[in-house]
Amino acid sequence: MRAVDIIRKKRFGGELTDSEIGFLIAGLVDGTIPDYQISAWAMTVCYMGMSDKETAALTLAMANSGDTVDLSPISGVKVDKHSTGGVGDKTTLIVAPLVAACGVPVAKMSGRGLGHTGGTIDKLESIPGFRTELGRDDFFAQVDEIGVAVIGQSGNIAPADKKLYALRDVTATVESIPLIASSVMSKKIAAGADAILLDVKTGDGAFMKTPEDAVKLASAMVAIGSQVGRRTVAVISDMDQPLGRTIGNALEVREAIEVLRGEGPDDLREVSLVLASHMLVLGGVAEDTDSARSRLESAISSGEALRKFAAFVAAQGGDPGVAEDLSRLPQAPLRLPVPAAEEGYVLGIEAEAVGLAAMTLGAGRATKDDAIDYAVGIELAAKPGDFVREGDLLAMLYVRADDERSASAIQAVRASYRLGAERGPDRPLLHGIVQ
Repeated sequence: MRAVDIIRKKRFGGELTDSEIGFLIAGLVDGTIPDYQISAWAMTVCYMGMSDKETAALTLAMANSGDTVDLSPISGVKVDKHSTGGVGDKTTLIVAPLVAACGVPVAKMSGRGLGHTGGTIDKLESIPGFRTELGRDDFFAQVDEIGVAVIGQSGNIAPADKKLYALRDVTATVESIPLIASSVMSKKIAAGADAILLDVKTGDGAFMKTPEDAVKLASAMVAIGSQVGRRTVAVISDMDQPLGRTIGNALEVREAIEVLRGEGPDDLREVSLVLASHMLVLGGVAEDTDSARSRLESAISSGEALRKFAAFVAAQGGDPGVAEDLSRLPQAPLRLPVPAAEEGYVLGIEAEAVGLAAMTLGAGRATKDDAIDYAVGIELAAKPGDFVREGDLLAMLYVRADDERSASAIQAVRASYRLGAERGPDRPLLHGIVQ
């Protein structure tokens, strides 16, 4: 078998066999197939696409290219959740303890943030003392004992995906639905969950800019799940504006705790409840999403969800007192207001611009080696539909110093707001379900 023959076959529209795809991935990992041939194959896939069968074979080959996790020692149906990334997306901090409080075990591996999308692990590590590295036995024991554990992703989970993505990133082959779908699902399958709930974001702050493209990606990932025997459901949710009101690690933990208390922004609460409802159905503890939602709302109103969050934090070495006293989270020394330059209704907020402004302040990473400042970030005071007058507060910046970076962030956040003389139409928070 030769790589050049496989590339030629795909170039002329042929469907690759499982063994041909496995040969390419094995050669990518061990270095026997040069980067230029893997890049040529990826470019061919961009133009010719892949069948569901090919995409599933690629996903499994990448999932099995490194460590895999066997969650079978943990009782119950293990449901994993994955978001395609967005600005202010702190739903895992809410959903994981909330779902666990309702009887579905959550044994989750998460990643760190890069660029304007924050990582769940960074947010959790903003809680004083929180450990995101647990040994296998401790990880399993914690899920069995309290129902939830979230740890950093192993460096050897789906190594083929890391190598392939690095090549795609420098050869303009990132924008391929089969390659994106197999990248996401290979890591989820390697992590061992019985069922998978996907939160596919769409809008300015998301990778998929239109609902139509988000549905295509969601459909591809759900098809992979079906092909490999993992029940998978995808929720298409909006990221045309930041989710909730906060962007920044400790700020987002604070807001997640507020939702678990029965408070917090309506949009964040709604998306979290929709995601969690589907996880309860996938986990077999609810017959439908309506009954699931009722159960989830009861867990919040009774305080059980917040108690589960505190137990989860304590089990991983963190300060459970943050659940009751938000001032125990990291605090930035300065707050700088972003006033409106004119009056009008807020028509929209460019999510990506706000995310990049938060990254400039130190809340995100421009490169993987950058350090995170857990305390800094942005809190939005005005959201679409609100009316503001000149000088009214649009947002508040939480910063270390009143310096050039802060001044640049103020300008960027102000510019991200679109104002108009009349109130604009509401954009849907949810765009559909694929299952």
